[in-house]
Amino acid sequence: MPVKKLREFLDSKSIPYKAISHAVAYTATEIATLTHISNKELAKTVIVKIDGTLAMAVLPASYDVDVSALRAATGARSVTLAKESEFEDRFPECEIGAMPPFGNLYGMPVYVDESLTKDKDIAFNAGSHDELLQVSYDDFAWLVKPTVLKFSELPDLESMGAWHL
Repeated sequence: MPVKKLREFLDSKSIPYKAISHAVAYTATEIATLTHISNKELAKTVIVKIDGTLAMAVLPASYDVDVSALRAATGARSVTLAKESEFEDRFPECEIGAMPPFGNLYGMPVYVDESLTKDKDIAFNAGSHDELLQVSYDDFAWLVKPTVLKFSELPDLESMGAWHL
């Protein structure tokens, strides 16, 4: 029960949050549509390898990780998207692809795209494909202490429809 660990952590820090249940969905765009949350406020967690070390890249659902920009921003020699087989054992209580952006709970550094810092609240997968948690961005930043960088880009707007933004 992945959401239980996360809720206990938030409760222990007296952080208010909202739980949002939805039908099972596997992509951030599907989740945003089902929950009526803007793609800009739905944060997705992408696992990357920075110079061979696993890390979380957290960005708006409608954006894509620009690995070249992340490499430049971190000063790394190499940045690649991690394969599921490289990180699935790090999140034993989570469904693959539904990891919450709390690297501090999993021993991973967290990099947040600067575009998320402009949101009052962010929502994110809570370890399953049918539940989100929503917290204020300020509370998230206080708890996780992510490194804020510019490393994402919007995909082609025509392919996704501008209403998602």
